[in-house]
Amino acid sequence: MLSLFKRYRELLIVGALLIYPLVTYLSSGHRGREPNVVDRAVLFVSAPVQRLLTGGIESTRGGVDGYIALRGARDERDRCVADLSATRADLNAMHEAKAENERLRAALGYTETTLEPELAARVIGVNASPHYISLRINRGEGDGVRVGMPVLTHDGVVGQVSRFVVGGAADVMLITDPGSRLGAIVQRSRVRATAVGAGGGAPLKLDNVLHGDDVVDGDVLITSGTDGLFPKGLVIGKVQKVTREANAMFLNAEIAPAADLRRLEEVLLLPSTLAVVLPTTPEVKR
Repeated sequence: MLSLFKRYRELLIVGALLIYPLVTYLSSGHRGREPNVVDRAVLFVSAPVQRLLTGGIESTRGGVDGYIALRGARDERDRCVADLSATRADLNAMHEAKAENERLRAALGYTETTLEPELAARVIGVNASPHYISLRINRGEGDGVRVGMPVLTHDGVVGQVSRFVVGGAADVMLITDPGSRLGAIVQRSRVRATAVGAGGGAPLKLDNVLHGDDVVDGDVLITSGTDGLFPKGLVIGKVQKVTREANAMFLNAEIAPAADLRRLEEVLLLPSTLAVVLPTTPEVKR
């Protein structure tokens, strides 16, 4: 018994100090009275313990409430981040749809000024080899595409269909390819010329223009319609870097393509009355 008391001495003393006021209160018949010396001693000893217990309880409750509030704020933050990501994705998709719509509207405005129906196609592959500069479109023979059909955008000439591929697609040789040659006219002075692809990412070359012909930097070059492929009047590009060497028969000049051939996403295929069959060409890289 003595060993048990020694073991739980502190707990028994605290319990007695806490129970004494209750017993006193009950024995007094719930009647108020002035605290005696023993009451004051008990209150003096138990007050720090009571404050400690109350403080511990309040601190624990505050910590639990803070944790719950923090957990709720964290969950709300995660939801907001997810909603923001989804909103940004939707906004980006809207921007892309708007840009594509503007391009298609511009192309539609072009087709309304032409006499023959055009066929719209999407670019699905690019081959940037210096020996064969081409792209692949998602239209093929089953869509009415023929080898030799002119390909363009609302800005200007792009190239011509060079071959069909499996899966309802076709390859388009760009006007910058070394094998590309277009009959052309200087729009201002009506001088006839030939636009020749130079390859390697270089501008086209202006060929077959005499030394004394009226051609200056900034002149617009259009198709002449004499090559049996492109109809007359399509914009090829602008003449630049015109030079005339002494004792030379022809002048030298470059042509900056009107269409941005590096950023093509949609193109138009224009029916041609005389389609030129080109030799077999390398595959386009996807």
